[in-house]
Amino acid sequence: MSTPAPAGFEERLAQTRAALRQLASEYQHVALASSLAAEDMVLTDLIAQMQLPFAIFTLDTGRLHAETLGMIDSIRQRYGIEVARYQPQAEAVQAHVAAHGEFAFYDSVELRKECCRIRKVEPLGRALAGCDAWITGQRRAQSQTRSELALIEHDAAHDNIKANPLADWSEEDVWHYLKHEKVPYNPLHDKGYPSIGCEPCTRAIQPGEDIRAGRWWWEQADSKECGLHIVDGKIVRIKAAA
Repeated sequence: MSTPAPAGFEERLAQTRAALRQLASEYQHVALASSLAAEDMVLTDLIAQMQLPFAIFTLDTGRLHAETLGMIDSIRQRYGIEVARYQPQAEAVQAHVAAHGEFAFYDSVELRKECCRIRKVEPLGRALAGCDAWITGQRRAQSQTRSELALIEHDAAHDNIKANPLADWSEEDVWHYLKHEKVPYNPLHDKGYPSIGCEPCTRAIQPGEDIRAGRWWWEQADSKECGLHIVDGKIVRIKAAA
Protein backbone atom coordinates (compact mmCIF):
# COMPACT_ATOMS: atom_id res chain seq x y z
CA MET A 1 0.00 0.00 0.00
CA SER A 2 1.49 3.32 -1.07
CA THR A 3 1.96 6.17 1.40
CA PRO A 4 -0.21 9.26 0.77
CA ALA A 5 1.62 12.24 -0.71
CA PRO A 6 2.48 15.12 1.64
CA ALA A 7 0.01 18.01 1.59
CA GLY A 8 0.67 20.27 -1.40
CA PHE A 9 3.07 17.79 -3.01
CA GLU A 10 1.31 17.70 -6.39
CA GLU A 11 1.43 21.51 -6.62
CA ARG A 12 5.14 21.56 -5.82
CA LEU A 13 5.79 18.79 -8.34
CA ALA A 14 3.87 20.76 -10.99
CA GLN A 15 5.96 23.85 -10.20
CA THR A 16 9.15 21.85 -10.57
CA ARG A 17 8.04 20.39 -13.89
CA ALA A 18 7.11 23.89 -15.10
CA ALA A 19 10.54 25.23 -14.13
CA LEU A 20 12.30 22.40 -15.96
CA ARG A 21 10.16 22.88 -19.08
CA GLN A 22 10.88 26.61 -19.07
CA LEU A 23 14.61 25.99 -18.80
CA ALA A 24 14.42 23.64 -21.78
CA SER A 25 12.48 26.16 -23.86
CA GLU A 26 14.57 29.23 -23.03
CA TYR A 27 18.15 27.94 -22.80
CA GLN A 28 20.14 25.85 -25.24
CA HIS A 29 22.82 24.42 -22.93
CA VAL A 30 21.50 23.30 -19.54
CA ALA A 31 23.18 20.93 -17.08
CA LEU A 32 22.26 19.29 -13.78
CA ALA A 33 25.06 19.49 -11.21
CA SER A 34 24.41 16.23 -9.40
CA SER A 35 25.77 15.33 -5.98
CA LEU A 36 24.32 11.86 -6.66
CA ALA A 37 22.23 12.22 -3.49
CA ALA A 38 18.45 12.03 -2.99
CA GLU A 39 17.39 15.41 -4.36
CA ASP A 40 19.50 15.04 -7.49
CA MET A 41 18.09 11.58 -8.11
CA VAL A 42 14.60 13.14 -8.10
CA LEU A 43 15.77 15.63 -10.71
CA THR A 44 17.53 12.94 -12.75
CA ASP A 45 14.33 10.91 -12.83
CA LEU A 46 12.25 13.93 -13.88
CA ILE A 47 14.74 14.85 -16.61
CA ALA A 48 14.60 11.28 -17.93
CA GLN A 49 10.81 11.04 -17.69
CA MET A 50 10.31 14.40 -19.41
CA GLN A 51 12.99 13.58 -22.01
CA LEU A 52 14.72 16.90 -21.48
CA PRO A 53 17.98 17.58 -23.34
CA PHE A 54 19.99 18.35 -20.21
CA ALA A 55 23.51 17.16 -19.48
CA ILE A 56 24.27 15.69 -16.04
CA PHE A 57 27.64 16.01 -14.35
CA THR A 58 29.11 15.38 -10.92
CA LEU A 59 32.14 16.79 -9.13
CA ASP A 60 34.37 13.84 -8.33
CA THR A 61 36.46 15.41 -5.57
CA GLY A 62 38.67 12.37 -5.04
CA ARG A 63 37.23 12.00 -1.52
CA LEU A 64 33.73 10.70 -2.27
CA HIS A 65 32.26 7.56 -0.68
CA ALA A 66 32.30 4.41 -2.82
CA GLU A 67 28.50 4.31 -2.45
CA THR A 68 28.25 7.77 -3.98
CA LEU A 69 30.37 6.91 -6.98
CA GLY A 70 28.34 3.74 -7.40
CA MET A 71 25.32 5.88 -8.27
CA ILE A 72 26.94 6.75 -11.60
CA ASP A 73 26.49 3.11 -12.66
CA SER A 74 22.96 3.06 -11.24
CA ILE A 75 22.01 6.07 -13.37
CA ARG A 76 23.52 4.50 -16.47
CA GLN A 77 21.68 1.23 -15.89
CA ARG A 78 18.31 2.79 -15.06
CA TYR A 79 18.18 5.67 -17.53
CA GLY A 80 20.92 5.09 -20.09
CA ILE A 81 22.41 8.45 -19.11
CA GLU A 82 26.15 9.01 -18.83
CA VAL A 83 27.15 11.25 -15.92
CA ALA A 84 30.22 13.36 -16.73
CA ARG A 85 32.84 13.46 -13.97
CA TYR A 86 34.86 16.60 -13.29
CA GLN A 87 37.89 16.15 -11.05
CA PRO A 88 40.20 18.66 -9.35
CA GLN A 89 43.55 19.62 -10.82
CA ALA A 90 46.03 17.10 -9.40
CA GLU A 91 48.78 19.71 -9.03
CA ALA A 92 46.55 21.99 -6.93
CA VAL A 93 45.53 19.12 -4.65
CA GLN A 94 49.13 18.03 -4.19
CA ALA A 95 50.32 21.56 -3.42
CA HIS A 96 47.57 22.12 -0.86
CA VAL A 97 48.26 18.81 0.89
CA ALA A 98 52.01 19.45 0.88
CA ALA A 99 51.55 22.89 2.42
CA HIS A 100 48.83 22.14 4.97
CA GLY A 101 48.44 18.38 5.37
CA GLU A 102 45.94 15.83 4.11
CA PHE A 103 43.32 16.72 6.73
CA ALA A 104 43.88 20.47 7.02
CA PHE A 105 40.16 21.12 6.60
CA TYR A 106 39.67 20.16 10.25
CA ASP A 107 42.00 22.97 11.37
CA SER A 108 40.07 26.04 10.22
CA VAL A 109 37.10 27.17 8.14
CA GLU A 110 39.52 28.97 5.83
CA LEU A 111 41.53 25.83 5.08
CA ARG A 112 38.36 23.78 4.66
CA LYS A 113 36.96 26.28 2.18
CA GLU A 114 40.26 26.29 0.28
CA CYS A 115 40.05 22.51 0.02
CA CYS A 116 36.48 22.88 -1.27
CA ARG A 117 37.61 25.52 -3.74
CA ILE A 118 40.25 23.21 -5.18
CA ARG A 119 38.14 20.06 -5.21
CA LYS A 120 34.71 21.52 -6.05
CA VAL A 121 34.58 25.19 -7.05
CA GLU A 122 37.33 25.13 -9.67
CA PRO A 123 36.02 21.92 -11.32
CA LEU A 124 32.52 23.42 -11.31
CA GLY A 125 33.81 26.36 -13.34
CA ARG A 126 35.08 23.95 -15.97
CA ALA A 127 31.86 21.95 -15.91
CA LEU A 128 29.76 25.07 -16.48
CA ALA A 129 31.87 26.45 -19.33
CA GLY A 130 29.44 27.01 -22.18
CA CYS A 131 26.31 26.40 -20.06
CA ASP A 132 23.50 28.93 -20.31
CA ALA A 133 21.89 27.54 -17.16
CA TRP A 134 22.53 24.94 -14.50
CA ILE A 135 20.33 23.04 -12.09
CA THR A 136 20.88 22.11 -8.45
CA GLY A 137 18.97 20.00 -5.93
CA GLN A 138 19.10 22.64 -3.20
CA ARG A 139 16.09 23.12 -0.92
CA ARG A 140 15.28 25.98 1.45
CA ALA A 141 14.59 23.58 4.30
CA GLN A 142 18.09 22.08 4.16
CA SER A 143 19.88 24.77 6.15
CA GLN A 144 19.76 28.34 7.37
CA THR A 145 22.19 29.35 4.61
CA ARG A 146 19.56 28.30 2.03
CA SER A 147 16.44 29.73 3.68
CA GLU A 148 15.96 32.44 1.02
CA LEU A 149 16.78 30.24 -1.96
CA ALA A 150 15.05 31.33 -5.18
CA LEU A 151 13.49 28.95 -7.67
CA ILE A 152 15.53 30.53 -10.45
CA GLU A 153 18.26 33.14 -10.04
CA HIS A 154 21.12 34.78 -11.86
CA ASP A 155 24.48 33.25 -10.95
CA ALA A 156 26.89 36.17 -11.01
CA ALA A 157 29.89 33.93 -10.37
CA HIS A 158 29.40 32.07 -13.66
CA ASP A 159 27.29 34.68 -15.49
CA ASN A 160 24.46 32.29 -16.23
CA ILE A 161 21.13 31.14 -14.83
CA LYS A 162 20.98 28.88 -11.82
CA ALA A 163 17.80 26.91 -11.16
CA ASN A 164 16.75 25.28 -7.90
CA PRO A 165 13.57 23.45 -8.97
CA LEU A 166 13.17 21.72 -5.60
CA ALA A 167 13.52 24.92 -3.57
CA ASP A 168 10.05 24.55 -2.02
CA TRP A 169 10.25 20.79 -1.42
CA SER A 170 10.38 19.21 2.00
CA GLU A 171 12.37 16.14 3.01
CA GLU A 172 9.06 14.25 2.97
CA ASP A 173 8.40 15.39 -0.60
CA VAL A 174 11.77 14.07 -1.75
CA TRP A 175 11.31 10.65 -0.20
CA HIS A 176 7.71 10.33 -1.30
CA TYR A 177 8.83 10.89 -4.90
CA LEU A 178 11.76 8.47 -4.66
CA LYS A 179 9.65 5.70 -3.15
CA HIS A 180 6.59 6.26 -5.37
CA GLU A 181 8.66 6.30 -8.58
CA LYS A 182 11.03 3.55 -7.35
CA VAL A 183 14.05 5.74 -8.05
CA PRO A 184 17.48 4.31 -7.12
CA TYR A 185 19.24 6.27 -4.38
CA ASN A 186 22.51 6.32 -2.47
CA PRO A 187 22.46 3.50 0.12
CA LEU A 188 24.16 5.82 2.63
CA HIS A 189 20.79 7.53 3.07
CA ASP A 190 19.56 4.39 4.80
CA LYS A 191 22.55 4.49 7.15
CA GLY A 192 21.83 7.88 8.69
CA TYR A 193 23.30 10.17 6.01
CA PRO A 194 20.56 12.57 4.83
CA SER A 195 23.20 14.91 3.38
CA ILE A 196 26.28 13.41 1.73
CA GLY A 197 29.52 15.10 0.75
CA CYS A 198 33.16 14.05 0.85
CA GLU A 199 33.84 11.04 3.07
CA PRO A 200 36.07 12.74 5.69
CA CYS A 201 33.69 15.72 5.91
CA THR A 202 30.44 13.77 6.33
CA ARG A 203 29.11 11.68 9.20
CA ALA A 204 25.82 9.99 9.98
CA ILE A 205 23.47 12.07 12.12
CA GLN A 206 21.79 11.15 15.39
CA PRO A 207 17.99 11.07 15.86
CA GLY A 208 16.66 14.60 16.22
CA GLU A 209 19.68 16.31 14.64
CA ASP A 210 19.34 18.74 11.77
CA ILE A 211 19.56 17.03 8.39
CA ARG A 212 22.84 18.81 7.57
CA ALA A 213 24.37 18.28 11.00
CA GLY A 214 26.62 15.61 9.54
CA ARG A 215 28.23 17.99 7.03
CA TRP A 216 31.37 19.71 8.37
CA TRP A 217 30.03 18.84 11.83
CA TRP A 218 32.93 20.60 13.57
CA GLU A 219 31.85 24.02 12.19
CA GLN A 220 29.06 26.44 13.07
CA ALA A 221 25.84 26.13 11.06
CA ASP A 222 26.26 29.52 9.36
CA SER A 223 29.54 28.48 7.67
CA LYS A 224 28.36 25.20 6.17
CA GLU A 225 28.67 25.95 2.47
CA CYS A 226 31.52 24.98 0.15
CA GLY A 227 31.42 27.97 -2.20
CA LEU A 228 29.46 26.31 -5.00
CA HIS A 229 26.31 28.26 -4.20
CA ILE A 230 27.48 31.81 -3.65
CA VAL A 231 25.16 33.98 -5.73
CA ASP A 232 24.98 37.75 -5.96
CA GLY A 233 22.61 38.74 -8.71
CA LYS A 234 19.11 39.47 -9.83
CA ILE A 235 16.45 36.93 -8.87
CA VAL A 236 14.04 35.79 -11.57
CA ARG A 237 11.07 33.84 -10.28
CA ILE A 238 8.93 31.32 -12.18
CA LYS A 239 5.27 30.96 -11.29
CA ALA A 240 3.78 27.55 -10.54
CA ALA A 241 2.03 25.75 -13.37
CA ALA A 242 -1.66 26.46 -13.69
